Amino acid sequence: MTRDIKDILKTYWGYDEFRSLQEDIIRSVMSGRDTLALMPTGGGKSLTYQVSGLAMEGVCLVVTPLIALMKDQVEDLKGRGISAEAIYTGMKTERVASIINKCIYDTVKFLYVSPERLYSERFREKLRMMNVCMITVDEAHCISQWGYDFRPAYLRIADVREYFPGVVILALTATATPAVVKDIQQQLRFETPRVLSKSFRRENISYVIRETEAKPLELYNILSKVRGGAIVYVRTREKASSVAAFLNKSGIKSDFYHAGLSSLQRARRQELWKNGEVPVIVATNAFGMGIDKPDVRVVVHYDIPDSPEAYFQEAGRAGRDGKRAYAVLLSSPPAVGALKRRIEDAFPSKEYIKRVYEALFNYYQLGEGEGEGLVSEFNPDVFVTNFKLNLAKAMSAIEILDVAGYLTYTTDLNTRSRVMFIVVRDRLYDIDTGNPLMEKLLVLLMRNYAGIFVQDAYIDEGFLADQLGIKRKELYDAFVTLAKRKIIRYVPGDTKPYVIFHRPRLPLSYVSIGREAYEERKHAYASKIEAMVRYCEDKETCRQLLLMEYFGQKESEACGICDVCISRKKASVREEPVGTDERILQLLAGRDVPVNELVRGIGVSPEVVVERIRVLLDEGKIRYVTPSVLGLISR
Repeated sequence: MTRDIKDILKTYWGYDEFRSLQEDIIRSVMSGRDTLALMPTGGGKSLTYQVSGLAMEGVCLVVTPLIALMKDQVEDLKGRGISAEAIYTGMKTERVASIINKCIYDTVKFLYVSPERLYSERFREKLRMMNVCMITVDEAHCISQWGYDFRPAYLRIADVREYFPGVVILALTATATPAVVKDIQQQLRFETPRVLSKSFRRENISYVIRETEAKPLELYNILSKVRGGAIVYVRTREKASSVAAFLNKSGIKSDFYHAGLSSLQRARRQELWKNGEVPVIVATNAFGMGIDKPDVRVVVHYDIPDSPEAYFQEAGRAGRDGKRAYAVLLSSPPAVGALKRRIEDAFPSKEYIKRVYEALFNYYQLGEGEGEGLVSEFNPDVFVTNFKLNLAKAMSAIEILDVAGYLTYTTDLNTRSRVMFIVVRDRLYDIDTGNPLMEKLLVLLMRNYAGIFVQDAYIDEGFLADQLGIKRKELYDAFVTLAKRKIIRYVPGDTKPYVIFHRPRLPLSYVSIGREAYEERKHAYASKIEAMVRYCEDKETCRQLLLMEYFGQKESEACGICDVCISRKKASVREEPVGTDERILQLLAGRDVPVNELVRGIGVSPEVVVERIRVLLDEGKIRYVTPSVLGLISR
């Protein structure tokens, strides 16, 4: 250990103490032990590898699945005076080479990459030259085919370990069942098992199932009572826009969010929601990763999610400030029936999968023996329309082909932003922007991008922000202002779906879908659906305990605030008070009694006794002698 971890925490984050489990994870990593850390969403996972990395000599390699998350983390670290960079598809070659060189010469502390980057032989060769001190695997459940978001590219991470014998791995996830926990450690080649887990209990979240077939009305009733931010999760893009339209028409200001929007639209809508200008966001599961809005008072699932993992992660975005919040799932017998039928949509027949395989190559007009290595933009809507396919089944078939190794379907290839001057060079010198930052930006653009006055120039916003010493948000605002003044045309970068073919087109008789890609994953998916059905239909077990049991955390104390617990309390109070008041008064006759002794001595459920004590106090029949002792008021 080259630096004291608490000194690092104080210097860069301003905190005196770590949160629960953070210090244990850091010290485990610092002792050289491969570690899998399970911490609920919002539990402070990123701090564990950031402090560890700063305390060690060399580069901390961080593998994470989302470009937007990388950018946010890099910007946050740079804002704290910590050197960090990210490499992702769509960056200028010169910029990537510059970042790699800085890592080789130890001027970068944290290097963020997507798992797909590890496919590049050239990158792996450069990686060997770096002094890597630790490898962090974020969203580690993606490495397990038993997880709810399996990404085959994660399997390459273990290969990188061979380059750095002895370098410790820290794997992080918010959601993992016991089977996934075991699989993560095996796939990452842990020398010895090491799992540090924080309780998944969220004391401030009330989990609720609302049985209704009138979802719009129920949703309105819920949101009309909310004071604070709200998220409504739906399954489809069409439903996101239609539900938001219904809410706006009903007087509840809202907007919708899904992956089909441009990056500019998504960023704008997310910002308005985070600022509270639009209190309700109706979204698909594309919304949420990296969102840390503390005052979300309710998360409503308009449709039932496919797995407890997805539900727990999304519901966990409520109540980050520690105040009471609600996670409401709208359910009904037809909705549960539709949930069960998703198994067939997620795992269509192998004949259907081969039909999609054939259609994909026809879509790109590729014959047998062609296509290996092709990287091409993909439009799912156009694809299914052209070949008369069902969208849900076709995308499931593509995912299975991905797992089987024939291709990769990804939305992590980033198209770069483009800028072009729309005023002639001579006139530019006469324009007074009234802003020194914009003046510097214009000069920087002219110096670094030849031909920018006659055609679009693909720009590297990370490079420009670094040169100007500002954050990407400030750079973005400057570009928008210059575009509004008609000095430049600015087209922000976007994330679009791409297909990457790993093998040439084969005759259909040669296309094989193995058990691991199909039968075993179908069985695992069916188990998750069954768990969600149980969660929806079980009216006897505390919701919090049901979720914790699924994740292998055995506890017996009910939360007391979910719909099941509240119903049980109400039923107990209604059914059992007969004779309870008289028994309390008898025990208090002639002496004062501690509250806990009184509760134990009555012989009915503690909830009933506590409720009847409250009633008798309100009626003035008994009194508190001390804060913990009750006495009878003289008659």
